[in-house]
Amino acid sequence: MSSTVGTANFVSVRIITGDVARLVAFYEKATGAQASWATEDFAELRTPTATLAIAGTRTVPLFAPGSARPADNHSVIIEYLVDDVDRVHENLTGWVTDFVSGPTTMPWGNRSLLLRDPDGNLVNFFTPVTPAAVAKFA
Repeated sequence: MSSTVGTANFVSVRIITGDVARLVAFYEKATGAQASWATEDFAELRTPTATLAIAGTRTVPLFAPGSARPADNHSVIIEYLVDDVDRVHENLTGWVTDFVSGPTTMPWGNRSLLLRDPDGNLVNFFTPVTPAAVAKFA
């Protein structure tokens, strides 16, 4: 089946939150990326490969009232590729309050650190460590 629209280009993930400033501050500290604010209800943290958008609950009715609820994610993991996941863990220890699992080498070759942001969203920082994983992200 071919598409007449063309190929979609994945560019961002948006988190809906009840406290935009708090969540932006968390991601700025956790990732080192600086947020770009459009309004008090919307900010973006851009990396070379994707953007994390953070929006307040007042933006939801602009799309569809009731379609998104803050702090209610139980299925999505936001992932960041980092140079040294163990160093990230050291830097966030004492500041992050909810580590789900410390640095662990996964069967697919990434060393991963899983934590929750202040809204409870899962965040995974990972570093490829096996030759196959390193090659995948080279």
